Amino acid sequence: MNVAKKSSTQLPTSCQTLLETSIKALNITLSHVQLEQLSLFILLIQKWNKIYNLTAINAIDEMIKLHIIDSLAIQPLVLGERIIDIGTGAGLPGIPLAIACPDKQFMLLDSNAKKTRFVQQAIVELKLTNVAVLHQRVETYIPELLYDTAITRAFASLQDIIKLTAHVIHPDGQLLAMKGQHAATEIATLPSTMSAHTHCTPLSLPGVNAERCVIQITAITLLASTLES
Repeated sequence: MNVAKKSSTQLPTSCQTLLETSIKALNITLSHVQLEQLSLFILLIQKWNKIYNLTAINAIDEMIKLHIIDSLAIQPLVLGERIIDIGTGAGLPGIPLAIACPDKQFMLLDSNAKKTRFVQQAIVELKLTNVAVLHQRVETYIPELLYDTAITRAFASLQDIIKLTAHVIHPDGQLLAMKGQHAATEIATLPSTMSAHTHCTPLSLPGVNAERCVIQITAITLLASTLES
């Protein structure tokens, strides 16, 4: 399969090199086909962004660093077989992770119809068989089967994320909340009983100076009831 041939253009050579070297710096190994899928995904975002305003980032090199590499940086923490990306927007981090983890099943959920239309088109053009997309708000979504890992990226405050997502996560599952500079402040607002179930992992992104981290939370059902009490 040569998915990149579906696009009329290719990534500039410098950007393709940036993508490949950055992925290697994360100690992630991808096949040639997976790299082509990521390249085409970037081009699709750039194309649709002109009409759908998917992201404020327009430069391809910045998309690579702040969207693709940022998404892939959490791959080692994505556990289980059923994964949900809540507030996926342009398919981030869900689509890059689905490309890198073909053995896992991903649900990409967002309340913005324009963005879910783009994600559906991206799924088709990338020929991804392990991804589904849903146009819905998470608080009204009742899945038939609960998810092993729920991921949020720039979604809401940590307490609100826990309250809104707990009902879709398996009791033995986890929440991964991707955050920036103020993660420690947000963690400090949680009840002290939650500290044993909360772990913050700094993310070092190649070529990016901004502070990034992912907050890993387990025992999510118990913690959500603690916040509601």
